[in-house]
Amino acid sequence: MAATDKLSARLHQTVEGGSFARGAVSQSARNAENNDDSDGHATRSDDDGPAPRTLRDAPAKSDRAHMSKKSSKRDKGQPRKHSGNDSRTKEVQEKKEPDDIEREIMSKSEKYQRGIKPSGDNGAAAIAVKVRSKQARPKIEHEKRRREAAILEAARSEMLLTEQAGYLEAEGEMERTFKVTQDQLADSLDINTRAKIFDLKLNEFGPYAMDYTTNGRHLLIGGRKGHLATMDWRSGKLGAEFHVRETIRDVCWLHNESLFAVAQKKYAYIYDHSGAEVHCLQKHVEPTALGFLPFHFLLASTGMTGRLMYQDVTEGRIIGEHKPGYGPNHVLRVNPYNAVVHMGHGNGVVTMWSPRQSQPLAKILCHKGPVQAMAIDRSGTYMATSGLDGSLKVWDIRNFKALHEYSTLRPAQSLDISQRGLLAAGWGAHVTVWKDALVAKVEAPYMKRMLPATTVSDVRFVPYDDVLGYGHSSGISSIVIPGAGEPNFDAYVANPFQTTKQRQEAEVKQLLDKLAPETIQLDPTFIGRLDPRSREQRQREQLESMRDKYSQDKAEGKYLDNEVKNKLKGRNSSAKRFARKRQANIMDLKKLNELERIEQQQRESEAKRRKIPESEKGALGRFYDEKRSTAA
Repeated sequence: MAATDKLSARLHQTVEGGSFARGAVSQSARNAENNDDSDGHATRSDDDGPAPRTLRDAPAKSDRAHMSKKSSKRDKGQPRKHSGNDSRTKEVQEKKEPDDIEREIMSKSEKYQRGIKPSGDNGAAAIAVKVRSKQARPKIEHEKRRREAAILEAARSEMLLTEQAGYLEAEGEMERTFKVTQDQLADSLDINTRAKIFDLKLNEFGPYAMDYTTNGRHLLIGGRKGHLATMDWRSGKLGAEFHVRETIRDVCWLHNESLFAVAQKKYAYIYDHSGAEVHCLQKHVEPTALGFLPFHFLLASTGMTGRLMYQDVTEGRIIGEHKPGYGPNHVLRVNPYNAVVHMGHGNGVVTMWSPRQSQPLAKILCHKGPVQAMAIDRSGTYMATSGLDGSLKVWDIRNFKALHEYSTLRPAQSLDISQRGLLAAGWGAHVTVWKDALVAKVEAPYMKRMLPATTVSDVRFVPYDDVLGYGHSSGISSIVIPGAGEPNFDAYVANPFQTTKQRQEAEVKQLLDKLAPETIQLDPTFIGRLDPRSREQRQREQLESMRDKYSQDKAEGKYLDNEVKNKLKGRNSSAKRFARKRQANIMDLKKLNELERIEQQQRESEAKRRKIPESEKGALGRFYDEKRSTAA
């Protein structure tokens, strides 16, 4: 009985304590309401009692939410009291005049816009207004803000690039930079840069083809008689070296230094960094030139068969196969700007190809003889070609016109353009480098070097370094060309000092960002564009432009030989058949008018064949059927 009385006493005490706590909470809530009515703000008064010490004494969650909601409503109803510091706040919030740093950032951001208009112009904001879908408008606005932020970030990061490119300058008017030898230049260089000048003699297996990785750290060389080697040329560490016992015509790195492709006598092969054979590409028959598209993971090749092959190295399937029809080819270069493949042919024509189109994107007649070498700058604006006629021409790819022309004593066998716009040509035993040769016609070369008793076969600039490497019949050589490489590099694009972990992460990111072959066009900015015109408006404008072009061509006399006379005799002559065949796939104004006339005749014949209702026949309706039956 005593134990039962003690337990009941504890339960009674607990219940009383709980009711007391609820009473305290309600009392404090009422005090808070009274304080809100007095001054408009929830303040604690002395009558509320001491602060709660335990969770039981604290106010409930529903009471706190009710208090905050009620106080916020009363705060909205009363005017806000301004302090004396509001004037300072307004002054700070006012738009400040841009200082020198901001002006410099805005000036640097113009080159990163790439056709994107700022917010004030009729850019993405104007397009977003014309979009009918309410779901698409915020997406376009978000994309516009994201691009503007990326432009400003790129301009700000450029201010942290402290390295600057320097060139070799002559002291007097009589001095010439091309007369400075590598031995004289080495006396003014530091130890690390002086070590980049070397000649590697390999007399047995030459001439050599060579290639550098995108970060300029690793070198791949291939001798014509079957010698292959990879190395970290900066540190002098040899990666792999072996002999394939077969003719090697060209070598090419893939996405990084872990894989490389070799154009051998019969097929193209892919090897890993240790020299083990990974794949035998039997579709690439007798290849002579290789090219790799790093953003699409496509290996392009051409050879003695004259075909252009595209193969996806990640999936192993053939993406495209084209036959230009100009015979065997040995000149192939990839445009780094739009990933379009340029091919030089034996008739002096340069064709531009995309893997998903059966016809070339463009054709240029560059030389009177076969094309020997080709090079394209990284902006995709200029192209340099050399022919068997001994000329070296610089072309503007934007309008397909020749800008400048140079001449060499012997046809240049290899060309290359550095990141800073220097043009290098290897002809005979000479290597000649021109400065500013793409923009203007220069009279004298920038630097040159001759290696006696050799024949230069391949020249390549090292990315992000002032070094030019070239292969010849006696091995490979490396010389220093001041101002050739880009002094500042982006570690997210190409890092010359990357570790193994960074290389693996970059490889995974490249695979995730892999582009489709359909994105390869002459103008890569067409992706993501919006055409606000309707379909009828586009067709009407296209028809008007075709009519204007036809009238202009007819005034110039281009269509006089295609006019067919209205006579029966000789309508099937060879000239008439050739004219009809030539105009079969051409949609001009004459053909449009003829199609419109045929459609009008079809509509009239259908109107005659339709069944006439009884209400339209009238009193002589019975003669309609008789007339049609007799006519049939």
